Amino acid sequence: MFKFYNGMDALKCVDSEKMDLVILDVMLPDVDGFRICQKIRERYFYPIIMLTAKVEDADKIMGLTIGADDYITKPFNPLEVVARVKTQLRRYVSYNNAAGMAKENVPITEYDINGLVINKNTHKCTLYGKAVSLTPIEFSILWYLCENRGKVIPSEELYEKVWGEKFLENNNTVMAHIGRLREKLKEPAGNPKFIKTVWGVGYTIEE
Repeated sequence: MFKFYNGMDALKCVDSEKMDLVILDVMLPDVDGFRICQKIRERYFYPIIMLTAKVEDADKIMGLTIGADDYITKPFNPLEVVARVKTQLRRYVSYNNAAGMAKENVPITEYDINGLVINKNTHKCTLYGKAVSLTPIEFSILWYLCENRGKVIPSEELYEKVWGEKFLENNNTVMAHIGRLREKLKEPAGNPKFIKTVWGVGYTIEE
C-alpha cells in the first residue's frame, strides 16, 4: 500500500507501480484529485474512489463523469470505506473474469452494493459485515431493488412482483415495508444511503 500527501508524488507512483485500486482526496496542495483521476484514466482502468469534504452534487457528478467509480464524503465511517473498497475490488475482479472467460447467462446469486450484501442462495443479508435480519417479504423487496439497481421501480410493480397480487389504489403496504427495511439498514430518514425515494415515481437503489 502506498500513501502520498501531494498529487505529483502520487502520479509518479501510478506510473511506476502496479495498482489494484486508488483512493483520491479531492483537496491536495498541488494537483487536485479530479486532475489526477483524469490522468489515471488515460492509461488505467482499476477502481478509483474519490474522497472529499465537499457535499455539493456538482463535485460528485464531476468525479463520476471523469472516471471515478465511487465517491465518499467526509466525515465517514471507516467501516464504510473498507466496505466500498471491497465492493469495487470485487466488481473489478468479477468483470475481468467474466470478460476473460466469456461466460454468458450465468445467474447472479449475490449483490454487494457499497457494503450491503444480499445472497439469494443463503437468503442472508449483511451490512458492513454484520447480519441484518429480514422477513421473507423484506428480503424479496430488497432483492428485487438490487436486481434492478439503477432503475426506479414503481410501488405498483414492487407490490405485484413481491406479493404476486394486483396492486390496488391507495395501498400503503410497500411504503410501510420500505420504512421497516430502512430502519433495519439504519438509513437516515432525510438522506437514505441505499433505498432512495423518487417522489411520485417509486424506489431505487443506485448503482
